[in-house]
Parts: sequence; structure tokens; C-alpha cells
Amino acid sequence: MTTITTFEKPVSGDPDDDGFGEGTQHDEDLDSGPRLTFIPPHVHEGAPTEPAPRRRLREATLDERFNIIGALVAGPTLATLLFGWFTPLTGPIGWVVVAFISFIGFYILLVSLRSDREEVKDRVLTVLLISAGTVLFSALVFVVIFTVSRGLEALPHLNFFTQTMQFAGPLDGLDVGGIAHAIVGTLIQISIALLITIPLGITTAVFLNEIGGKFARFVRTISDAMTALPSIVAGLFVYAAVIQLFTHQRSGFAAAIAIAVMMLPIIIRASDVVLRLVPGNLREAAYALGSTRWRTVWEVVLPTARSGLVTAVILGTARGIGETSPVLLTSGITAVMNLNPFEGPMISLPLQVFDFVKSPQPTMIARGFGTAAVLISLVLLLFIVARLIGGKGPGQLSDGQRRRVAQQSADDLQRITVMKYALAQSVEATQTAAPAPPSSAPPTQAPTTHVTTNNSEETSQ
Repeated sequence: MTTITTFEKPVSGDPDDDGFGEGTQHDEDLDSGPRLTFIPPHVHEGAPTEPAPRRRLREATLDERFNIIGALVAGPTLATLLFGWFTPLTGPIGWVVVAFISFIGFYILLVSLRSDREEVKDRVLTVLLISAGTVLFSALVFVVIFTVSRGLEALPHLNFFTQTMQFAGPLDGLDVGGIAHAIVGTLIQISIALLITIPLGITTAVFLNEIGGKFARFVRTISDAMTALPSIVAGLFVYAAVIQLFTHQRSGFAAAIAIAVMMLPIIIRASDVVLRLVPGNLREAAYALGSTRWRTVWEVVLPTARSGLVTAVILGTARGIGETSPVLLTSGITAVMNLNPFEGPMISLPLQVFDFVKSPQPTMIARGFGTAAVLISLVLLLFIVARLIGGKGPGQLSDGQRRRVAQQSADDLQRITVMKYALAQSVEATQTAAPAPPSSAPPTQAPTTHVTTNNSEETSQ
């Protein structure tokens, strides 16, 4: 960008006068003469440089692609040579480990050819993080595929979802018996556990963030310690404190309490982290408008952290729905349908899997893997429902929500317009029907005209 400086010069009769001298004549010219603007000629400071093309942050360059592909080819090749030709190494796991280590070594070598030390560290750390994510995702996919493939023998049968194991034995075929009682028991137990843990966990997290103090630090320490509590200890606690002292029998309600003990620290910890991320200026704005603390929490903090709180509940549910040992101690194993959580044993899906795979019969093992596949599907279904309830983050609206907001705005505009028109008609009708108010100003008198006649004219008349 070129900056143009203008100078104002008075026009005078003296051709030698530059307009900037000293004296009275110059001052008078500056005050009274017309002014002209002189623009100095443009000075080229050099040829304009074109901006460099923008590069996307997630787009790899040609060098990066070459380094990755070269390391991916060289690492497995070296592992194959070591395991098949030069050394007596064997085993697929060892080959994978050696191939990965070789891949990292070759990648460091290729990157260091054109980069400095800091960039090499950054690239290697990025590759390690991506590799860790790939390994975790691959493990999850392997578990799901292996479980579903082993349970395909039992899943196509409709009776597997509608019948119980009351009249089926280990030697019966897959066309007899099912896991309906385990599905119902799991839903009842996890529902009771959620009814206990959601209000208690979120309220505790709000207390830790909004109230604080020494007791809050003590509660946070106990909650963090309970996240590592073994599930068998929770089952023994409920068995001794609830069954032995009060109910004197195993039941689904006792199993739900044991599951709630395992879920509660997860929900508290995750909700605590989510509530810490709520910006403090939102609370300050609510307080500035005269809101109370609890109204601020209810109408500002919790709606802002809704999506994260739903995620916390999902984490707790995933922890509780897969528990086996607490349910075994507090509820027991049964082959019949039980809809009363306060009386009699009530089995769950994880405990049913444990009961199936104890048998050496192929049909029972197939039922066990089929039950595990149903458990995975149930967790996925609960996750989808929770995400639909939680919605998106604050300020992020879906297409349907945008349409509803636009329609509501249009309806409000139409309603306000109709109200304004009706109010204007009412005011106009009132003004037309009402009589004219009497004037409070005093009546004006006509001006008096004084006529002066001449005495001579009066005498002659």
C-alpha cells in the first residue's frame, strides 16, 4: 500500500513566492488566497510480491508423503528379511513389533534429511499418536467383528430374543431358549442405577465446582479413589450392607445398588471436568443481571454443559452395564423371567454370558457370543439415545432446530405486527368516538379601531 501525502499551497501573484516564507504578506496569502493540492509522484519501492499459496493444515506435502510411504515400505520389508532370511525369529506378533520399530527408525532417518531436530521430534510424536489411535480403533473393531462372527449361529433365531432358558438345556439346539429374561433384567437394573447416579452424581459435581471448600476437596479425593474400586468389593459391600441387614434375599434392586456404586465415581469425575470448562464470564453475566447462584446453575451452567454431562452419563453407563461379579453376588443366576426387582434373583446380560460360556457345548458357547453381541448393540443403542437427548454443544443448532427457530421468529413477528395494527385501530376508534375537549384558552377579543376625525370636517357636516 502506498501512502499519498498532500501539501496545500496558496496562490499569490509573486512567481518566486513558495508560500512557506515568513512575513505578513505570506500570512495574509495563507489566510485569504485559494489553495491547491499537490500530489508527489509515486515512488516505486519494488515489484509487488505475490502472496504465497495457502496451505491447508491437514494437507500433507509431497515430502511428508514420501517419508511416510518410504518408511511404510522399508519397515515391513526389513522385518520380513529378519524373520525369513537372516535370523531365526518367528511369530506374527514379533514381526509386527519389529516392523513398527523399523518403520519409526526409517521415518526418523527420512525426516532428518531435510528437517531440523525440533521438526523431527514433532513428526515422530505425531506418527506415534496416530499409531496409538489406530491400534485402539483396530482393537475395538476386532472385538466387535470377532464377537459378532462367533455369535452368528444364534443371532438369526427369533426365539433367541423372545424366549427364556427355562425349558432349554445345554444339549438343546439353538431353536429352543433365549435371553429375553437377561435383556429385561439388564434394562431394569441399569434404569434403577441411572435413577440413583444421575441426580446424585451431577449434584455432587455442581457442589464441587460451585460451592467448593475443604469438604469439597475431601469429596473429590474420595470420588477419585473410588474410580479404582474393584467391582467385587462393591458387590461384597452391598451384600453385607443391604442383603444381610435388610432384604435377606438376593434381588435385582441390590444388583442395581452395586452397579450404582461403580457408576457414581465415573459420573462425578467426568461431570466435574465438564463443569470446569464452562466459561466464568457466563456466570458473571448472570450475576450481573441479578440472578441467584442456583438459578445461574440451573439456567446457565447446566444447559451450557449439557452435551458433556450426557457424555459423562454414557461413560458411567458403559462401566455399569458390563459388570458381572457384583450382579453375581447380589442378584444371582436364574433361567426364568423376573419383572420384580425387589424379590428373587434377576440375571443380566454379562452374567448370562458368563453362565453360557461355562458349558463346553458348542451351542451354549454360540449363545454366549450372541449374548455378548446383543450387549454391545444395547450399549450402542443407549449411546445413540443419549446423544439425541444431549444434542449438540452450546450455540450449535441442527438443521431442524434452525428451521424451528426461524419459524418461531416469523410467528413472533406476525403476532407483534397484528398486535400493533389492532392497537392502532383501537386508538383511532377511540379518538374518533370521543367529543372534542373544550378549549381552556381565554377567548380572543377583536382589536378596537380608533377613528380620529378632523374637527373641521365635523363642523361642516
